[in-house]
Amino acid sequence: MSNKTGTLFVVATPIGNLADLSLRAVETLKGVDLIAAEDTRHSRPLLQHYGIDQPLQAYHEHNEGTMAERLIQRMEDGESIALISDAGTPLISDPGYSLVRRAREVGITVAPVPGASALIAALSVSGLPTDSFTFYGFMPRTSGKRRAVIAGFMERNETSIFYESSHRILAALEDVQAVFPPERKIVVARELTKLHETILSATVSEICELILDNPHGQKGEFVVLLEGAPSLKKNNRLTSEQKRILVVLLKSCSVKTASELAAEITGVKKKLLYQEALRLVG
Repeated sequence: MSNKTGTLFVVATPIGNLADLSLRAVETLKGVDLIAAEDTRHSRPLLQHYGIDQPLQAYHEHNEGTMAERLIQRMEDGESIALISDAGTPLISDPGYSLVRRAREVGITVAPVPGASALIAALSVSGLPTDSFTFYGFMPRTSGKRRAVIAGFMERNETSIFYESSHRILAALEDVQAVFPPERKIVVARELTKLHETILSATVSEICELILDNPHGQKGEFVVLLEGAPSLKKNNRLTSEQKRILVVLLKSCSVKTASELAAEITGVKKKLLYQEALRLVG
């Protein structure tokens, strides 16, 4: 038994184009004792393309609970393991969380080997703000639950992003149309880095028609990006209705109390309301 533990490498693989596997990823995969793959059948062609013949072990959502401890034991015995998913960066809507968390708990080094991620690739070309964003993963399967999630996005100032499958993309976009303001911008990225890569940018009211007009519009893997709500903090102004509420409250409350109550009523940041209240009473 080795006195030194192995390393867990979290290795990003291509999301479509095989050329997107990094040189470091190839070297890492060739150097480990074992590759834990979400689907060995899916990963084998990629590994063969690069002449990588290390042993493979299936590691997916159905065996994650029991397999994690076995892999931990192997690394404690000195072996190094690479974790890969079917495409992109492991753990981003893919298995691996249990293994990484457990490895860190027992003191095993966890090293990232970065590369492709559909989430970041889509965001980088979307034309939507990139400085702050929310990522949900795959949406719920039922319309009611999807709409509840989408409603939570509507008042957020940052870009909201989720994944969707070909089977539910149209239904998901119809749910966005039912909840979101029609003029809000939306970007749908499909089959990124692949032959039929498509990136559609439109308003919420237009997007379903664009999807239906494309003969391949409902095929492949999708990333959906939604524009955030206008930020009052950024433009530093209140609406006339918000100001009216503040004026009414100031007639019977202190600046501090009026600002707090107005924030509760309107959802606006208390600091912005407080500054406006000081201006009004000054």
